[in-house]
Amino acid sequence: MSRIGIQAAVTMGQLQNKLDLIGNNLANTNTNGYKSREANFSSLLFQQIDNLSDPANAEGRLTPDGLRIGSGARLGHTNADLSAGSLQETGRGLDVALLDENQLFQVQVTENGVTETRFTRAGSFYLNPLENGQVMLTNQDGNPIMGENGPLSFVEGFEDIQITGNGIVEVTRNGQTQQEGRLAVVEAVRPRILESAGNNSFRLPDLDALNYQEGEIIQQVAENDLRVKSGSLESSNVDISKQMSDMLLTQRSYQFNARSISMSDQMAGLVNQLR
Repeated sequence: MSRIGIQAAVTMGQLQNKLDLIGNNLANTNTNGYKSREANFSSLLFQQIDNLSDPANAEGRLTPDGLRIGSGARLGHTNADLSAGSLQETGRGLDVALLDENQLFQVQVTENGVTETRFTRAGSFYLNPLENGQVMLTNQDGNPIMGENGPLSFVEGFEDIQITGNGIVEVTRNGQTQQEGRLAVVEAVRPRILESAGNNSFRLPDLDALNYQEGEIIQQVAENDLRVKSGSLESSNVDISKQMSDMLLTQRSYQFNARSISMSDQMAGLVNQLR
């Protein structure tokens, strides 16, 4: 295959990945707490072709003699936009929305025998009964919500439960209100480094490979800095108009690259027909 065809084919494959990303954003327009993803492209390795040997060619040049021919473009990084979405009133006591950007709830997830902490903006919580007469605060998948002292659990047999504006879980028993714990919320200091873990959540990457400390990526939100709104959920922050325009531009780029392959093939055919 010609060099032009290789460059176009590589770029088309990466543009398809961007189209998949846009499609995922549009599919989650109505997902509570979903954060829009954006794709950044970068150039692949290029080759320096030095075919100019005259010393006069180097006069006044800031770059090496010859041509630099790349190998196309690739999807360099996928970023999550953690900006806050609009609030939707639900009136449900266990629905909580974070009011500040870059803040995340902590969820304890166990998969394949490995337990890790994941982070999400989705604040739709539920009560899951345990065998010891207690109930645990979980997300919709049954994974425990983390408090300041671990997963939030407390003795059942209460009349009412609510979460206050500073994240305290309060229950009412026999007309008396008592505190059972506080939501442990973190702030993403470097949100671009967080990895998507599926199910509308994020995880920490391999810190050793990136030479980062955990405190350089996420930090605990102080008690006085935590602001939540009970009885509300945060809507997705997907901008449909922007996603549609990005989709049209990406499709047009895909068409241009496909057209360059066909034109390169036509030019090669014309050359072969020369006598």
